[in-house]
Amino acid sequence: MGIQKDTVRFNVGGKIFQTTTTTLANAGRNSLLGAMFDDNWNLHSDNSDEYVIDRNPDCFAVLLDLLRTGELHIPSHIPEKLVYREALFYGLLDHVRSSKWGQFDGNRLRHSQSIMGRSPGDGTAIRAGPAGGCCVAHGSIVHVYDWMLEEHPPLNLDYQRVNDIGWIDPEGVVVSTCERLSRGGGGGGMALFSASTGELRHRFEVSHESQVKSYTGGALSFSPDYKIFSSCKGRRNEYGIGVWDQESGRQIDFYYEPPDWSLGEADKLQWLHDTNCLMVSTLYPRKDNCYISLLDFRSKSMVWSWCDVGCPVASADEKRVRDAIAMEEANSICVVNEYEDLGFMDLRRNVGSVRWRSRGGLVKGKMPDETCYPKLGFHEGQLFSSMNDSISVFCGPDLVLTSRLRRSYGGSICDFSIGGDRLFALHSEENVFDMWEAPPPPIVC
Repeated sequence: MGIQKDTVRFNVGGKIFQTTTTTLANAGRNSLLGAMFDDNWNLHSDNSDEYVIDRNPDCFAVLLDLLRTGELHIPSHIPEKLVYREALFYGLLDHVRSSKWGQFDGNRLRHSQSIMGRSPGDGTAIRAGPAGGCCVAHGSIVHVYDWMLEEHPPLNLDYQRVNDIGWIDPEGVVVSTCERLSRGGGGGGMALFSASTGELRHRFEVSHESQVKSYTGGALSFSPDYKIFSSCKGRRNEYGIGVWDQESGRQIDFYYEPPDWSLGEADKLQWLHDTNCLMVSTLYPRKDNCYISLLDFRSKSMVWSWCDVGCPVASADEKRVRDAIAMEEANSICVVNEYEDLGFMDLRRNVGSVRWRSRGGLVKGKMPDETCYPKLGFHEGQLFSSMNDSISVFCGPDLVLTSRLRRSYGGSICDFSIGGDRLFALHSEENVFDMWEAPPPPIVC
């Protein structure tokens, strides 16, 4: 950053502020204040003594203090949302967010807020956004919230049930749904929407021999090189995995179900960055048997697979897999059954086998009236597993139970998601979702 001088004066809304270039450098090159003193921007004031900014002076004082101390103190007479709006203008939202909560740690999470659903009926899926917001699917409606939990215009899929949702970036939400997205006309079961306006950006089509095919979009996943993966089901029950470029919306690949293996209508997809493969999981009760496989799109081959057919367990019914997640750091896949038993499979072995670990007796207190299938999450070396109305946290190389997240109301947790240094849990009975955050570290004077 090319610093022009050490002392800087601002006239913000008629009020004079004086600070140093060292303080302004804390804003970063991508902020307005940082850019003002970058030689590449070549910005100069009309007066050699001060820069004039026609914005709210009270909020500027709060944000300038944040740059000086790293702490956010908002006086009672200033609405919080007004400070957030001004922080967005100056490009300081990341500074505001980092001052409000600490680095994500499942053992330090504290319940922060509960949001009541906006639609009748139960929610079906929740996905955390990379910037701290989330989106929630209720039937054919997707409600989108920014990091302040302000609701944006909902995505209405014209009575087509939403099967999965996901964020490709802080401004883009991908939705998969049944056979046709009738909004705006045309075929296809998947589309990209603007998170802030709800505007339709791309419709993802499946084409074969120059013909566009109608399909049902299922589970979604994304890779760092801007690819979108979705399980697809055709009208004649043909199954496969489609691949699209998220920027252009163009189909770039398709993996058809092989004759000797059942992909089925996959319940979960997960891109494995280090392995450069896609994990495809078809889980019970969608199928009578569970199938988990790794697909390598470079060779169009299945490089690892497992199914529970002939699995040597004491009782097959007790080992029905409800969810699966790959943990590349540990070279393993974790699965969970309806009794919250955890199972582990080694990705380094060509033939997958499950090593089950019972977690019986961990659930205490009154059971919810409506139970939900357990779900799994993995974030920064920690494993998360929901069961009824709580989420268990496992840590360390042996994944030892270290804490449990639970609220006193809301009923069973039907889905949860981690992103933007937050955990969101969607409850089934009260149509409510909770937000969990890690508090900021204490200030050491």
